[in-house]
Amino acid sequence: MAVEKSERLAVLIDADNTQPAIIEGLLAEVAKYGTSSVKRIYGDWTTTALRGWKEVLLEYSIQPIQQFGYTKGKNATDSAMIIDAMDLLYTGKFHGFCIVSSDSDFTKLASRIRESGLIVYGFGEKKTPSPFVSACDKFIYTEVLRAKINENESIAKKSMAELKQDTRLVRLLRNAVEASSDESGWAHLATTGSNIAKQSSEFDPRNYGYGKLGELLAATKLFDFEERIIGEGQSKAIYIRDKRKKA
Repeated sequence: MAVEKSERLAVLIDADNTQPAIIEGLLAEVAKYGTSSVKRIYGDWTTTALRGWKEVLLEYSIQPIQQFGYTKGKNATDSAMIIDAMDLLYTGKFHGFCIVSSDSDFTKLASRIRESGLIVYGFGEKKTPSPFVSACDKFIYTEVLRAKINENESIAKKSMAELKQDTRLVRLLRNAVEASSDESGWAHLATTGSNIAKQSSEFDPRNYGYGKLGELLAATKLFDFEERIIGEGQSKAIYIRDKRKKA
């Protein structure tokens, strides 16, 4: 039996702009996309500000990279991460990068890595500037990762009314279904998800309190659902259609 080849990923963490509480959820999320062959975290480890990180580095086998703050008010950590990322890129050993920071200074880095044909996964708080978010192939908000570990920080499910009031979300979902649909208006759920990802790097049903795309779509009450049996293997597939297309 052939063993599926896993994507090799380099995980680079900006300790100055990331909380240690996310680490368990972060690495679990990274594992969905590939193997974290390199795990490095950058900061000035001589200060007490990063004390919380020091307690988890050994447990999760993350390599700390020391970077002194040479000038007050300037973030030398960013430069160290960018230089390391380019060095790793030029080795040609990786399929993608995970950049963990809420700092817009990594926007150009993400764009440069993607220009080389590699995928970029960004991780940061909801305050992350939109240019960095858009520069990544996929961007995951760390509030989702914290909620996965700590039930006290769980993200409440948006109600049907709240979802419908989010015009940007409704437009995104309807456009994706339409772009993925056949002549009768029905679209495969998985194809719809791929279309959404191409349109919005930061889209994640968990941001709205739902674990799966199908659950979010159903909660809006804007779409019809149909389960179909596909192929000789009798596998099941979910199809959706905008209710406005209903004959």
